[in-house]
Amino acid sequence: MCNYLLIAISIILQYLAGMKKLTHDQISRNRAPAGEISSIRRLPLFALAENIRSLYNVGSIFRTADAILLGKLILTGYTPIPPRKEIEKTALGSTATVPWEYNKDPIAAIRALRTAGVRIVSLEHTDRSVPHTSVQLAEFPLCLVIGNEITGVSQEVLNECDGAIEIPMFGIKHSLNVAVAFGIAVFELARVCNQR
Repeated sequence: MCNYLLIAISIILQYLAGMKKLTHDQISRNRAPAGEISSIRRLPLFALAENIRSLYNVGSIFRTADAILLGKLILTGYTPIPPRKEIEKTALGSTATVPWEYNKDPIAAIRALRTAGVRIVSLEHTDRSVPHTSVQLAEFPLCLVIGNEITGVSQEVLNECDGAIEIPMFGIKHSLNVAVAFGIAVFELARVCNQR
């Protein structure tokens, strides 16, 4: 038994030793040039940020939105908007590649999306929330609503949502950083959306 384990470890180590990190140029060959980003087909997935206070979280949300080709990012309430150096520090230029808009009133923004046929789902723990992995392709186009770092999505905005999803938590804390939670949720939603 020990011989098999040693052989397996040896094979794994040989494989890992042969792995080479890609250069920025090699990675860039598989990406659209920045000048062509507006012509790329985006997902029927939107995000609405309500009262995010941290500029760094906003920048991180932009960067994640770029990674999945989010349809549009809607910043609402007192969420800071570009251009701000603190946003750019984590966005790394993605404020120029992600379609975004600002609307002070999140409820007006939600109602406009709903009129356009978009389903509204909050990322929030509620008495009716379901796992973030339970969203189905038939539920798109969809807008994910994320809320304040401390208070989450407000009850007023929650009242406008068609449903809620949550990320399971197994530790002592009951929530993740908003930008981290956004990343987990939208990558799962993008995976479902890309099944079309």
